[in-house]
Parts: sequence; C-alpha cells; structure tokens
Amino acid sequence: MEGVVLEETFYILSKKNTVYRVKLTEKGLSLQKESNGSTKIETIRINDIVGCRCMRSKRRSGASCVCHPSARRVVEDHSGSGEQDDTDISAYLYIYAYVLKKYKVKSGVRRERMTITLRFRSFDRYDDNMREAQRWRLAVRCLTRGKPIPRSVLLNDEGDLSPQHSVGDERRLLVLLNPKSGPGKARQMFQQRVVPLLAEAEIAFDLFVTKHANYARDFVRTKDIFQWRGIVVVGGDGIVFEVLNGMFERTDWQRVMQELAVGVIPCGSGNGLAKSISYALQEPYDQNPVLISTLNIIKCRRVPMDLVRVETKSQILFSFLSVGWGFLSDIDIESERLRAIGGQRFTVWSVARLIGLRTYRGKLWFLPSTSCKSQQVMRPSVGMLTRSVSHCPDQNMKEEEPFPATSLTPVHSSYSFHECINQGEPVITDSLSLETAVGQALDDLDLETDDSSCTPHRPRLDSYYSANSRRSTYFSTTGSNYQSLVDSTSIAGTSDVEPRLPNANVRMYGPPSQLPALMQPVPHHWKLIEGEFVMVHASYQTHLGSDCLFAPNSKLADGIIWLLVIRAGITRTQLLQFLLGLSSGTHLTCSKAEMIPVTAFRLEPEPSSGHLTVDGEAVDYGPIQAELMPGLAKVMSR
Repeated sequence: MEGVVLEETFYILSKKNTVYRVKLTEKGLSLQKESNGSTKIETIRINDIVGCRCMRSKRRSGASCVCHPSARRVVEDHSGSGEQDDTDISAYLYIYAYVLKKYKVKSGVRRERMTITLRFRSFDRYDDNMREAQRWRLAVRCLTRGKPIPRSVLLNDEGDLSPQHSVGDERRLLVLLNPKSGPGKARQMFQQRVVPLLAEAEIAFDLFVTKHANYARDFVRTKDIFQWRGIVVVGGDGIVFEVLNGMFERTDWQRVMQELAVGVIPCGSGNGLAKSISYALQEPYDQNPVLISTLNIIKCRRVPMDLVRVETKSQILFSFLSVGWGFLSDIDIESERLRAIGGQRFTVWSVARLIGLRTYRGKLWFLPSTSCKSQQVMRPSVGMLTRSVSHCPDQNMKEEEPFPATSLTPVHSSYSFHECINQGEPVITDSLSLETAVGQALDDLDLETDDSSCTPHRPRLDSYYSANSRRSTYFSTTGSNYQSLVDSTSIAGTSDVEPRLPNANVRMYGPPSQLPALMQPVPHHWKLIEGEFVMVHASYQTHLGSDCLFAPNSKLADGIIWLLVIRAGITRTQLLQFLLGLSSGTHLTCSKAEMIPVTAFRLEPEPSSGHLTVDGEAVDYGPIQAELMPGLAKVMSR
C-alpha cells in the first residue's frame, strides 16, 4: 500500500483465528481483517479522525475477577495519579473518529462516534510499549492536522515522542458565547456537546461569555486577539455579525482578516452561516448541527468567504449573510418577541404577516453579475465602477493594492450534548463479523499484539479495539486544561469589556468603496426597477436559516449577490407557495419570485413603517447601498 506510515498486527483474543493488520497511511487508518481464510478491508478516513490519546491501566478497586477482562479501566498516561496499575505493562492508544453511517430504515446518513483502542503489549516493559503507542499517536496527530511527520516516528529513533510534542499552531481558540442566543441554551450546549469533542482533539480554548449588546464586537475591536489562532462564536448569526464588524473597527483589520478565521457553533434561532458551511460540504447538518459545526472547527481548514460592504446614511457595515427589505425582514424583526420558542418564531410570524400582507414603494438599482455561471471570484472593476472620493481620501493609492485601509466612517451601535454524528468510511466492531459490518460504522474495536510473534530483537505482544464507545465516557475531560472556562481578568490583555456608549467615537475601517457615494447618482448602465414591492432580499449564502434554502446556487466565495425581488400583485396563495418552498429551494419556481445575480445594488425605499435588515439586524430605514467584497473573510471548515 502506498504511503504507509506505520503498520502493526493485532488480535482479538475473544476470537480465534482472527487477525487485524492495521496500517496508518496518509489517507486514513486501514483495518484488514483476516479470519478463516477470508480477508476484508475497511478504512477510516484521516478527515474523520479528530484525535487520539495514550492511556494505561487503572488499578482495580476492591476484589477483582480474572474472568471479566472487559472490566479493564484506563487513565491518562503521565497523569501523575496514584491510580495507575504497575502490574500491566500494556499501553493503550484510543483513536476518536466520527464516521458517516447510512441507515436502511430511514434514508440518509449521519455521523456517529467511534473509538478504536489499540493495545500495545509487544515488549516486556511498559515504557517500551508506551513509546510505541506514542509513535502512533504523534503520527495520527500530524496527519489529522496536515503537518509533516517527524523523522523520529518514521525511523523509530530516540526523538521526542512526548505528549507535549508540538504539532503546528498550538495557540488556543478564542470562544465568544452568547448565553441569550435563540432559546437561551448556548452555555449548556457548549459544555455538554462541544467541550468533549475539543478535549478529544486536544484543542485548548479560552471562553468568554457576552454580558451585554455589542460585547463581542467591542472585545474583538479592543483586545489583543492575535494571542489566539481563531475565533469561535457560540450563538446565532447576530454574534457572528458583531465579531466580523468588530474586526473592521481595528486599524490592523487587514492582518486580522488574513490571519484569523471565524468558526460557528449554532445555538441561535436562524443559524444561516453554520448551515451554509455544512451545506457546501454536503454534511448531514440537520441530524446534529452542533456536532457537524464542531468538527469543522476541529479540522479548522481556512476557506474564503465573500462579504458585502453595506452603506446607509449614518453608518457602514460589513455583512456576511443578507440585506433585506419588506416581507422577510418584517418577520425577522417583529418575531423577536417570540425568541423564547427558537426558530419556530419565524413560522408563527410568517402566518401573521401573510394575513396582514403589506407592500412598499421604492426604487431598486442593481449591477448584474457577468459571471454567475462560472462561479469565479469577482472583484469590482475600476473601469466599470466609479470610486467614491468621500471614502477614499488617498488619491495616490495604487490599483494593485487589494484592500487599502483608508475608509473611515463613524459607526453607530448595532442593536442587533452527548449526541454523536458520523461521517466517513464504514468500520468494524468487535461484536460484529466484518461480513455483517460492511456499510456500517464500527462502534468499538479492541485489538492486542501477541507474544507468539516475538522476534529476537523485539519481544512482542499485541493490540487493537475495545469497549462500548456509544456509552463510553470522554476519558480526557476530567481535570483537563482543555475545559477552560476562564475569568476575563485571568488572561493578559483581556480585562472586562465596558458597554459601548451611544456616542462612542468608533470608526469603521476596511476596503474602500468602488461605487459612487450613496447620495450621488448611480452609473447609467445599472438596471432600475421601481414601483411597489412585497420584498427585496439579497443573500450571499445558500441559507438564511437552518431550514431556509434561499439561494441554492450560492457558494461561500462565488463573487455573487443573489438578489430576490417580489413585486406587488402576488396573491396570498402564491406567497404561501413561496414560503413553503423556502425549505427545499423550490420557492424559485413561484412565478412572481425573480432571482437576479448581481455584484452591487442600491435601494431607496419611500418613507413607511417597514424594516431594513443587515444579517437580521435592524438598520436605519432609508437609502442603502451594498457591494460585494469577494473572499474577504475566512471561515473554519473541514
């Protein structure tokens, strides 16, 4: 097999004539089962493995019984506790994976947790067995994080194989949690569902709980955020909006956008960004949203995402999700009073707004996209669009500079766990023969080396897969420093964040506009629609919420704003058909719904009592202008 890094032979002592030849390759963990002359091979993909941990036996308490080997318990290696069993020379390597499992009764797939236990007892000393387990551990860690494997692993020399061996960027993650997001269960979900996975992946973090509106925004704006390697938000799309705009309120915004990616754990009502990221990866998000999103954060592949620069008469904002006017925006803002019921608030208020249907008068200009089929990232053309002098004071700026930090505008306040999933290849369980396990995820596998295969230079034993993983505890969490719920004063440069004053002198930086100023005429080649509208809604993600597939053809960085327009004259029956189709994307078959791919637009509503929203946050009602900023942000993905 090409690319084999490590290989070993293991046995299941409860099954005679059954041998597992385990190979670790660059693609994954290959398990070749040889039993009674038949051979079956299953592979666990590297991308499905989140981490591994070296263990040793725990001293038994009370009477023990040799006829119950399944009663074996383990503790963390180098834990320093007095519970270690010095009579057992075995070293155990636990490998944690989340693999895809298909279901015959219910169509579809989901990710489920699987634990593979490799028991190393080939040598007659515990230290030698543990060293072999550490070789495998370090190799797995390097492969899962995309880092080169040290020579000490490949050559089996005396190099550093300690658990503290650095693999890539070891900085902690910054976690900002909004305890009031959605139904208010973000803190509980994080502790019960996210922390165990981060512990398995050996990812350290610092947790800060938001205390007031704009806490996350001001935290990102004022603190030394480069001490962390990424920002994870736990909540809904509102806290994502705060964090991204806080980044652009820094003078070093270019470095921030280049170096720090944003990850999302969905605990809000809408969760449009989290669903869009998983949808792009074709992950089974709906089965377990928190798990799927946490796996994205663990893998932490940085992928570009389009942002949209939004300008109103009083402020400049950077949007990652949508700009809305009319029907959907009314539902979003007016349903806030039903926040306690979670995402169902949108359904309830949709019925109310459908009964009391409103129309709005206004003008909509837009610049059509010329590459909606190619899906290539676009940048606004200087030859096509006129630069706004009011937001670009540096007239000597060179054209090849992609995002000059010259745009300044005063900013006003914005008002803005034990479930398992699985993706990957099928694996084998100790309780199933491989023939019956094909196409199924393997729950636990306990393999051991066998001393009958001793060589003159290496007295051997054997290793492999163990216990009931679905019911197993997360061995690494108790007393682990990866569960870091810290006080804000315990970290340098992170003293508490004061609430933002209404007239705070905060400036918005970021790439300057390539469009005419908001109060100047639009270019003559822009298209115009005017009259009465039921709604105008622009999106740059596939989903506005976890069950709202708004722009099915959208990509995270396709260089397109998907502008949906519904004019007056639509019947309530047609609008109901539109709403019912939002969950599957069939709303675009409604004859009154017009989806237009654009790169910029300007909306001028006539005075009324409606709502304008940016990423679900209400903004000043009046003229608004938006332009695409391709690939400006980075998000965490698999």
